[in-house]
Amino acid sequence: MSEDWAAVAKAIDERIEQLGVLQRAVAERAHVSQAIIRELQYNTVQRRRSARTLEALSVALEWDPQHLGRVLRGGKLPPTAEQQVSDRLAAIEDRLSEIVDRLDEINANLTARGEADDRPG
Repeated sequence: MSEDWAAVAKAIDERIEQLGVLQRAVAERAHVSQAIIRELQYNTVQRRRSARTLEALSVALEWDPQHLGRVLRGGKLPPTAEQQVSDRLAAIEDRLSEIVDRLDEINANLTARGEADDRPG
């Protein structure tokens, strides 16, 4: 299985920007040197990193501990909190649309029934 360090670099770079933190702060949180953060973020040195280092960086970047390991191995990532909320809202909107359609159908049936009752007979 190949390792995609460029994907790790991209993920770290985007996350650092997203969180608005400095390399130094990530290094302190992860208990690694700032040089390691720099090497990984810019993909300047391709060497094997311990699983513990990637886990510590994942946690420091507010991801689950296995996040960067999965990125490295090209694995499927769990949806982000934003994606989960977006997916849930889409499901709610779909269900509301079904309810509105059903209510329109019921209303049309009641209207038709009321008009039939108003006819002289």
